[in-house]
Amino acid sequence: MSIEQLAETAQAMVAAGKGIIAIDESTTTIAKRFQGVGIENTEENRRAYRELLLTTPKLSDYISGAILYDETIRQSTKDGVPFAKYMSEHGIIPGIKVDKGTHALAGCPGEVVTEGLDGLRDRLKEYYKLGARFAKWRAVITIGEDIPSGTCIEANAHALARYAALCQECGLVPMVEPEVLMDGDHNIEVCYEVTEAVLRSLFGALYEQNVLLEGTILKASMVIAGKDSDEQADVDEVAESTVMCLKSTVPAILPGIVFLSGGQTDEQSTAHLNAMNQLGSLPWPLSFSYGRAMQQAALKLWSQDLKGNFAKAQAVVYERAKENGLAALGKWEG
Repeated sequence: MSIEQLAETAQAMVAAGKGIIAIDESTTTIAKRFQGVGIENTEENRRAYRELLLTTPKLSDYISGAILYDETIRQSTKDGVPFAKYMSEHGIIPGIKVDKGTHALAGCPGEVVTEGLDGLRDRLKEYYKLGARFAKWRAVITIGEDIPSGTCIEANAHALARYAALCQECGLVPMVEPEVLMDGDHNIEVCYEVTEAVLRSLFGALYEQNVLLEGTILKASMVIAGKDSDEQADVDEVAESTVMCLKSTVPAILPGIVFLSGGQTDEQSTAHLNAMNQLGSLPWPLSFSYGRAMQQAALKLWSQDLKGNFAKAQAVVYERAKENGLAALGKWEG
């Protein structure tokens, strides 16, 4: 894929009023989601659930792409159409999660680094053949006593940059996700400082690895207080702090930024995104790449009757996509 094609795909991922749906939960993670609503964690139930999400009528009105899990990109609709082919035919760009999860970072108690670079080039080539046109890698940064350390931030930024370079070599747009967790009792000021340091390190590493920013998407966490903090910021403060932090760290050439919901409620994640897009002209589109905040209500409804509530659950997915699509334009009315 040429530089122009990478840039074109990246721009399509953040088209006006559209965002990404994240359905890349591992088998272990989706087992917990299913258990919470009483659904048996079988391959067929996982396939049926992913089909529910991906075949939602008119989903491409507000969804530009979907991040899949390894199992999902190899699966098909009940009519035998591979999911990636179905998505491409219905205006949704197939994406794939490629990291191998977090592992303890040696010498840094309480901190983790994401692994998965070994053999990644060959896996990316296979995913491209399977229909993927972008990939995602998630790094995890925890705020706590004396952490994050510079070692943790740099190790994760370096891994994200190496992954991104490999993606572009194989024709895939890299989505780089350095998530600063909401876990903890830190206030919004501490989150701002950490997020700023993480993003500065990330873009420095991307530059060093010769990653083309015009063919890259940032998946960012919002600048927000820890969920156990007594000093919770209001919607406007979260929006203003997040945008200020991004303006000070993210180059304007980047095609766009999508946010993860990161433990926020459905309404909070939509309200924060909407408020950011009401702050005036920005260097890049700000959109969404939500998982739980897009799926939770639909999953609960579907669990009550897997066959009878299929279409009803899809209607809920569409409504959530529409709300977030409007928020990406600053036009959500609550």
